[in-house]
Amino acid sequence: MPTNILMPALSPTMEKGNLARWLKKEGDKIKSGDVIAEIETDKATMEYEAIDDGTLAKIVVPEGTQDVAVNSVIAVLAGEGEDVKAAASAAPVNAPEKKAEAAPAIARPSPQRQEAPRDTAPKPSPTTQGARSSSKAAAGPQQVAHGNRVFSSPLARRLAKEAGIDLGRVQGSGPHGRVIARDIDAAKSGKGLRALVAGGPQGVAIAPAMSDQQILLLYEPGSYELAPHDGMRRTIAQRLTASVQTVPHFYLTMDCDIGKVLAAREEINAAAPKDKDGKPAYKLSVNDFVIKALALALQRIPDANVSWTEGGILKHKHSDIGVAVALPRGLITPIVRNAESKSLSAISNEMRDLAARARVRKLKPQEYQGGTSSVSNLGMYGIKHFTAVINPPQSTILAVGAVEERAVARNGKIEAAHIMSVTLSCDHRSVDGALGAELIGAFKTLIENPVMMVV
Repeated sequence: MPTNILMPALSPTMEKGNLARWLKKEGDKIKSGDVIAEIETDKATMEYEAIDDGTLAKIVVPEGTQDVAVNSVIAVLAGEGEDVKAAASAAPVNAPEKKAEAAPAIARPSPQRQEAPRDTAPKPSPTTQGARSSSKAAAGPQQVAHGNRVFSSPLARRLAKEAGIDLGRVQGSGPHGRVIARDIDAAKSGKGLRALVAGGPQGVAIAPAMSDQQILLLYEPGSYELAPHDGMRRTIAQRLTASVQTVPHFYLTMDCDIGKVLAAREEINAAAPKDKDGKPAYKLSVNDFVIKALALALQRIPDANVSWTEGGILKHKHSDIGVAVALPRGLITPIVRNAESKSLSAISNEMRDLAARARVRKLKPQEYQGGTSSVSNLGMYGIKHFTAVINPPQSTILAVGAVEERAVARNGKIEAAHIMSVTLSCDHRSVDGALGAELIGAFKTLIENPVMMVV
């Protein structure tokens, strides 16, 4: 019987994706391993490989379609010897709405090589689960009320996510106070929202957010252009808002004399071997030294190389350092894994590759998810000092400012020095003040004495 091809979940948190491009057309023969489509998430574009052989009978979701739900039917594959026309005529008309009942995916994202569970036999039970566990939330009538969770309908949860509304602030009007769709509609206009009060996140009272309509009324029609949010912008807004509201940040700042780093960088780059075209094998930046120094500092202060969970503290064995890379209308943090054991030249070349692929949205999920700490460097923009927002589940992030020539006192004399200000943001649940001070102190020692990074 024909097999449905489903929109895959390319990451544990993915709920929707864009079908960027079909690489096969209807009627094409497909073999296992063929790349049939490109799927775009908020962070990257992934190739999608077929698992089974057959003929592409029907493309249900055309290329360029945005916000296709995970497990929605996007195409139908006719097996060997099956009637292609019959398979095409049996294809769903509106695939994105068929989530829980759809058959499992028969293709996989190329970089991860993940095969979806198989189960092409029809099941009469109305409680049949979808191909992936991510669709379970849509099957039940409401969430279980526990801790900070709230009773809400699946439609209300979807509408709240799309509108960027915190369900915990919405006053439910359904049975037993359950949040339903009309409550989300009211919340969009600023109605029925509970204000956060002391004792909530950060212990700060926050007024209900203004609705889009309320904001637009403040400006003269025709005096602005409205640029719709893309998936990346929405994801950044949701995650960073959640971080600020749920993670108790504190900040520690130090000035670092990086004169020795600048001298070492110049000397190392000058000695870099060149290929036949004269291209050097590597070209170190100050940020490469920063990544290495933070990675080694986390190894020296292992109690700060942690992540907070409700069940306990995760103590990481390696220093996986995320590095913020600016993109058009957004940013992403590719991760240098095991940075403590890599040479400066290896870190430099790896970061150059990750950044280049990040800018064309070609990173694999495992290349930007996780990490134990991060670096955000705005020095190239002339920013002297700033604070960065922690990227959960990490517990720290280092904000790096510009290198400036400043007057400093040394042995009773005023001298010029190259000073770089850095600020460490810490999650106070897992890293206390003294521990954070030890970590940034270890970083300062390493960055001011780069020879310690190569011994």
